[in-house]
Amino acid sequence: MILDIVKFPDKTLRKKTKPVEKVTEDILKQLDNMAETMYNAPGVGLAAPQVGIDKRLVVMDITAEDEPPKLEKLINPEVLEHEGEQTGEEGCLSLPGEYADVKRAEWIRYKYIDENGDEHLQEATGLRARVIQHEVDHLDGTLFIDKLSTMKRDMIKKHIKKRIAQGDY
Repeated sequence: MILDIVKFPDKTLRKKTKPVEKVTEDILKQLDNMAETMYNAPGVGLAAPQVGIDKRLVVMDITAEDEPPKLEKLINPEVLEHEGEQTGEEGCLSLPGEYADVKRAEWIRYKYIDENGDEHLQEATGLRARVIQHEVDHLDGTLFIDKLSTMKRDMIKKHIKKRIAQGDY
Protein backbone atom coordinates (compact mmCIF):
# COMPACT_ATOMS: atom_id res chain seq x y z
CA MET A 1 0.00 0.00 0.00
CA ILE A 2 1.35 3.41 -0.95
CA LEU A 3 1.47 5.70 2.08
CA ASP A 4 1.20 9.50 2.22
CA ILE A 5 4.58 11.18 2.56
CA VAL A 6 4.78 13.72 5.38
CA LYS A 7 6.16 17.04 4.15
CA PHE A 8 8.19 19.70 5.91
CA PRO A 9 7.28 21.70 8.03
CA ASP A 10 5.12 18.96 9.63
CA LYS A 11 6.25 18.48 13.25
CA THR A 12 6.18 14.67 12.84
CA LEU A 13 9.51 15.00 11.04
CA ARG A 14 11.12 16.58 14.14
CA LYS A 15 10.37 13.75 16.58
CA LYS A 16 12.90 11.13 17.65
CA THR A 17 11.38 7.75 16.81
CA LYS A 18 10.96 4.74 19.09
CA PRO A 19 13.08 1.60 18.65
CA VAL A 20 11.43 -1.58 17.43
CA GLU A 21 11.25 -4.03 20.34
CA LYS A 22 10.42 -7.12 18.26
CA VAL A 23 10.15 -7.87 14.55
CA THR A 24 6.47 -8.68 14.06
CA GLU A 25 4.17 -9.18 11.07
CA ASP A 26 3.03 -5.57 11.55
CA ILE A 27 6.63 -4.31 11.33
CA LEU A 28 7.23 -6.38 8.18
CA LYS A 29 4.03 -5.00 6.62
CA GLN A 30 5.10 -1.44 7.48
CA LEU A 31 8.47 -2.05 5.80
CA ASP A 32 6.73 -3.42 2.68
CA ASN A 33 4.42 -0.39 2.53
CA MET A 34 7.38 1.94 3.00
CA ALA A 35 9.25 0.22 0.15
CA GLU A 36 6.25 0.51 -2.17
CA THR A 37 5.94 4.20 -1.24
CA MET A 38 9.67 4.84 -1.82
CA TYR A 39 9.67 3.19 -5.26
CA ASN A 40 6.47 5.02 -6.23
CA ALA A 41 7.83 8.45 -5.21
CA PRO A 42 10.53 7.63 -6.57
CA GLY A 43 13.36 7.85 -4.04
CA VAL A 44 16.48 6.00 -2.92
CA GLY A 45 15.58 5.93 0.77
CA LEU A 46 12.66 6.42 3.12
CA ALA A 47 12.51 6.56 6.92
CA ALA A 48 9.40 5.67 8.93
CA PRO A 49 8.66 9.21 10.22
CA GLN A 50 8.36 10.35 6.59
CA VAL A 51 5.18 8.29 6.39
CA GLY A 52 3.98 9.06 9.92
CA ILE A 53 5.29 5.89 11.60
CA ASP A 54 6.94 6.39 15.00
CA LYS A 55 9.45 3.55 14.63
CA ARG A 56 13.15 3.23 13.76
CA LEU A 57 12.64 1.74 10.29
CA VAL A 58 14.41 2.53 7.01
CA VAL A 59 14.09 1.20 3.48
CA MET A 60 16.60 2.02 0.76
CA ASP A 61 17.70 1.03 -2.72
CA ILE A 62 20.71 2.80 -4.20
CA THR A 63 21.07 0.69 -7.35
CA ALA A 64 21.40 2.51 -10.66
CA GLU A 65 18.35 2.67 -12.92
CA ASP A 66 19.86 0.14 -15.34
CA GLU A 67 20.49 -2.41 -12.57
CA PRO A 68 17.98 -4.76 -10.95
CA PRO A 69 16.53 -3.31 -7.72
CA LYS A 70 18.16 -4.31 -4.43
CA LEU A 71 15.87 -3.33 -1.59
CA GLU A 72 17.40 -3.03 1.87
CA LYS A 73 15.27 -2.96 5.02
CA LEU A 74 16.95 -1.68 8.17
CA ILE A 75 15.37 -1.99 11.61
CA ASN A 76 16.83 0.13 14.44
CA PRO A 77 19.79 1.30 12.32
CA GLU A 78 22.52 3.12 14.21
CA VAL A 79 25.73 4.76 13.00
CA LEU A 80 28.47 3.69 15.42
CA GLU A 81 31.57 5.26 13.86
CA HIS A 82 32.34 7.69 11.07
CA GLU A 83 35.43 9.07 9.33
CA GLY A 84 36.36 11.41 6.54
CA GLU A 85 34.17 13.85 4.71
CA GLN A 86 32.22 13.96 1.47
CA THR A 87 30.02 16.68 0.06
CA GLY A 88 27.19 15.84 -2.28
CA GLU A 89 23.78 16.99 -3.39
CA GLU A 90 20.86 15.73 -1.34
CA GLY A 91 17.14 15.95 -1.72
CA CYS A 92 14.35 14.50 0.37
CA LEU A 93 10.89 13.12 -0.33
CA SER A 94 9.66 15.24 2.61
CA LEU A 95 11.05 18.42 1.00
CA PRO A 96 10.08 17.75 -2.63
CA GLY A 97 11.98 19.76 -5.23
CA GLU A 98 14.52 21.12 -2.75
CA TYR A 99 18.21 20.19 -3.11
CA ALA A 100 21.47 21.31 -1.53
CA ASP A 101 25.07 20.17 -1.08
CA VAL A 102 25.46 18.49 2.30
CA LYS A 103 28.63 17.42 4.14
CA ARG A 104 28.56 13.87 5.46
CA ALA A 105 31.07 11.29 6.65
CA GLU A 106 32.75 9.38 3.80
CA TRP A 107 32.94 6.13 5.80
CA ILE A 108 30.62 4.76 8.47
CA ARG A 109 30.27 1.62 10.56
CA TYR A 110 26.66 0.90 11.37
CA LYS A 111 24.45 -1.77 12.85
CA TYR A 112 20.88 -2.76 12.19
CA ILE A 113 18.45 -5.64 12.59
CA ASP A 114 17.11 -7.42 9.50
CA GLU A 115 13.64 -8.80 8.81
CA ASN A 116 14.53 -12.07 10.56
CA GLY A 117 15.55 -10.29 13.75
CA ASP A 118 19.28 -10.87 13.15
CA GLU A 119 21.72 -8.08 14.01
CA HIS A 120 24.30 -6.98 11.43
CA LEU A 121 27.41 -4.84 11.70
CA GLN A 122 28.53 -3.32 8.39
CA GLU A 123 30.64 -0.59 6.86
CA ALA A 124 29.63 1.78 4.08
CA THR A 125 31.25 4.47 1.95
CA GLY A 126 30.13 6.95 -0.67
CA LEU A 127 26.47 7.02 -1.64
CA ARG A 128 25.53 4.12 0.66
CA ALA A 129 27.07 5.95 3.64
CA ARG A 130 25.33 9.19 2.62
CA VAL A 131 21.88 7.58 2.33
CA ILE A 132 22.21 5.70 5.63
CA GLN A 133 23.27 8.89 7.45
CA HIS A 134 20.40 10.86 5.85
CA GLU A 135 17.80 8.24 6.83
CA VAL A 136 19.14 7.72 10.37
CA ASP A 137 19.00 11.51 10.79
CA HIS A 138 15.26 11.29 9.99
CA LEU A 139 14.84 8.78 12.81
CA ASP A 140 16.34 11.38 15.17
CA GLY A 141 14.18 14.26 13.90
CA THR A 142 16.97 15.84 11.82
CA LEU A 143 16.54 16.96 8.21
CA PHE A 144 19.23 17.59 5.61
CA ILE A 145 18.50 21.32 5.74
CA ASP A 146 19.67 21.28 9.38
CA LYS A 147 23.17 20.50 8.09
CA LEU A 148 23.26 23.69 5.97
CA SER A 149 24.37 27.21 6.77
CA THR A 150 21.68 29.40 8.35
CA MET A 151 21.49 31.47 5.17
CA LYS A 152 21.02 28.46 2.86
CA ARG A 153 18.50 26.85 5.25
CA ASP A 154 16.50 30.08 5.49
CA MET A 155 16.46 30.38 1.68
CA ILE A 156 15.02 26.88 1.34
CA LYS A 157 12.42 27.50 4.09
CA LYS A 158 11.39 30.76 2.41
CA HIS A 159 11.12 28.99 -0.96
CA ILE A 160 8.94 26.26 0.58
CA LYS A 161 6.71 28.86 2.27
CA LYS A 162 6.26 30.60 -1.09
CA ARG A 163 5.47 27.28 -2.81
CA ILE A 164 2.90 26.42 -0.11
CA ALA A 165 1.22 29.83 -0.60
CA GLN A 166 1.09 29.20 -4.36
CA GLY A 167 -0.29 25.68 -3.89
CA ASP A 168 2.82 24.20 -5.52
CA TYR A 169 4.14 22.04 -2.67
